[in-house]
Amino acid sequence: MTLTTPAPEVPTLVLESSERAPKAAREFVGERMREWGISDDYLARLVTCELVTNGFQHGEGPIVVRVFRDERDGLVVIDVWDGGAGRPVVRPSNCAATSGRGLLLVSELVHSWGVRELNEGGKATWAKLLAG
Repeated sequence: MTLTTPAPEVPTLVLESSERAPKAAREFVGERMREWGISDDYLARLVTCELVTNGFQHGEGPIVVRVFRDERDGLVVIDVWDGGAGRPVVRPSNCAATSGRGLLLVSELVHSWGVRELNEGGKATWAKLLAG
């Protein structure tokens, strides 16, 4: 799936890669949702937390969080960048595992998601929510 290019004024947050990054990203996305009049921001915050946590645990360098509405359908897109070369993958469900369920959960809850390489190196993992 190809995502449309967001408008030039995309709300963006740059975070240090640390255990505090997911909380800051959740708050940032929650604020954007309120600005857009979306009162139920639970899914947006959950997806953001999972994508930022992956960037923190498996990526490199700062984490960049962007949130925007797709111009074609108005759906909210969460876009998380990091400098790591690895590509996130959905792991099969394993009830004995203590981690590794984040992308499986995200893939079940969103309209679509994917990963793209960044020209400057690293990757962006994005998820388009079901409702805008």
